[in-house]
Amino acid sequence: MSKSTTIKLNDPRTIKGWALFDWANSAYALVITVALFPPYFLSVTDDEFMLLGIHMTDSALYAFAVSAAYFIITLASPFLSGIADYGGRKKYFLRFFTTLGSLSCIALWFFTDMQTLPLGTIAFILATIGFAGGLVFYNAYLPLISTEDKYDSVSAKGFSYGYIGSILLLVINLVVITYYDEFGFKDEGKAIRLAFIMVGLWWLGFAQIPFKRLPADKKTPPGSNLVKKGFEELKKVWRALKELTFTKRFLYSFFFYNAGVQTILFLAATFAQKELDFETSDLIILILILQLVAIAGAQLFAKISDWKGNKFSIGTMLVIWILICVAAYFVNTKIQFYLLAGVLGSVMGGIQSLSRSTYSKLIPEDTEDTTSFFSFYDVLDKVSTMIGTFGFGIVQLMGSMRGAILGLSGLFLMGLIILSTVKIRERVGSSL
Repeated sequence: MSKSTTIKLNDPRTIKGWALFDWANSAYALVITVALFPPYFLSVTDDEFMLLGIHMTDSALYAFAVSAAYFIITLASPFLSGIADYGGRKKYFLRFFTTLGSLSCIALWFFTDMQTLPLGTIAFILATIGFAGGLVFYNAYLPLISTEDKYDSVSAKGFSYGYIGSILLLVINLVVITYYDEFGFKDEGKAIRLAFIMVGLWWLGFAQIPFKRLPADKKTPPGSNLVKKGFEELKKVWRALKELTFTKRFLYSFFFYNAGVQTILFLAATFAQKELDFETSDLIILILILQLVAIAGAQLFAKISDWKGNKFSIGTMLVIWILICVAAYFVNTKIQFYLLAGVLGSVMGGIQSLSRSTYSKLIPEDTEDTTSFFSFYDVLDKVSTMIGTFGFGIVQLMGSMRGAILGLSGLFLMGLIILSTVKIRERVGSSL
């Protein structure tokens, strides 16, 4: 590992190494949380059961498990990111959460039925914490390794690497699951559980490349007040945001529309299986369509951003997200859902990529506390995901899944309205 703490901006090797972290951890986001684990979870659990005296459905429990993971990481990430920034330990925490997530993912091999439901649920929650927990430290490297004019393209490169890598692994999993008997498995379930192990190893293995290429942590003497100082850093950011009107408005907008985006991404497979009787192979094809279109979508909207600006590009995508929610309410056939998935894929990568780069442009130019600033972004990401998935689970228990999907359009509309009041400047001043 390099001992140098000097960061060379726009260095191709460093940027490629940074993007390869997306290649590594996106396998979990795609293969586990979107493609394979949701239908597997529903297949090995009862449709309805009692949990702690509460009538529960398997689909609602899955949504609540996602919410629980994001609730825990929400509580932890503010002071962790502040500590990481104050102590110069971005890579340390990035490595910690990656290890936690990948090993928990491997542990899903032992989740086989209702008797192992506690193990499977806890392992899934821990793996999701590992995935989400590392993102704030990963995101915080963006303004440290590239200049502002490169934010959009570098951010899009990361997402594109993630889509390509996760698609490659998903195709491998598809072959093993489809021809499970020829690979020596007695049933499809074991082939799916093997995919959980493959994702964990892929995640942990490829992450070693960015660990080697990203700048080494700045070693600072630990102190007894390190946690306190971490919170103090976040307070400074909060005070700065009070004066950064457009940065704050963008975060409000992001909070609303991200709740819709993340809920749809986490629960699309559940919707497809419950409402349209999708099999595992159907779901994998569905996800492949999403990912392939998303690669082009992330690049397309980055170009639109160069042409018309970030605000126009994100606003256009939010209109499309609203139309997706409305259309999903009326979808009745697999073909219709495949077509809708193609549209969804076109905005799936772009909205995440441009949100990250837009926020980077709204961070004060002369601040060194990038991790603390991204902590606010990360906390909003986690809280909005938690609220979105929890609300979706509640609606499932009380009403219909289609109604819940339609209701998500309101989140995108609120985000669009607030975004219309944001002015994205070239640079903003700092009060830190």
